[in-house]
Amino acid sequence: MSNPNLLLPLRIPELGPSLGKLVTGTPRPSDWLPLDTVRYRLATRIVNGAGEARRLAANEERAGALAAVGREAWQEAWREAVSSAADLVLGRMAEQLEAEAVAVGMSRGRRAQLGVGVAERQALVARLGSAGSDLVPILDELDERATGALQATARNRGAVEAWQESLKVAARQLEAAWLALEQTVSREESRWRAVADQVASWRKPLWPVGLIGALVLLPTLWLGLILGGYVDVPSWLRSAWSAVFGRWL
Repeated sequence: MSNPNLLLPLRIPELGPSLGKLVTGTPRPSDWLPLDTVRYRLATRIVNGAGEARRLAANEERAGALAAVGREAWQEAWREAVSSAADLVLGRMAEQLEAEAVAVGMSRGRRAQLGVGVAERQALVARLGSAGSDLVPILDELDERATGALQATARNRGAVEAWQESLKVAARQLEAAWLALEQTVSREESRWRAVADQVASWRKPLWPVGLIGALVLLPTLWLGLILGGYVDVPSWLRSAWSAVFGRWL
């Protein structure tokens, strides 16, 4: 007869099926910003974490196994995915803004002002990261149930089963968070495309050309009027003329 006080083995469920479209991906338009690299990395981190948890559990390292698929591991994987997606968005937008600015002849100094600063990147990361807001309570629940699974015996078998179910729920919620992030990226692309259109409609100001033209034309016109006898020669000009050319006369 088995001892009811013995710790139950930690069996980590397969999370791939619960990750759904995070693994398989979704069809996207040809001009869609490619996020597959970020998606693969996120899914791989979760699957590898589950594999590491199985290895640790087999060695009776229960605390380590729980941590490998614990709240911090999920949150760190999500933060990395959000940061990488933000960098891709900013990179795409920087290329578009630069291309449009060059096409309309914008100066290098003015083009430099189009760059995205630290504050804008932080705001973008926050907007993308908000796609995972519903993941937070799920991971809190996972963390709470892990405490019960750590010391679960045959007397409270349900503690391990509840923790296993929380892992699957977290995986499904991560899939939902990723799909929401993709939608947020699409909105960001539309917003920045409008900015690029504004840059494309920019035109060089004409007043410097007019000013230079006036500075050249007006003295020429005035001199022509003097030479034509329509305007008297100013005394200062007559004196200057005599000082320079008088010795040659």
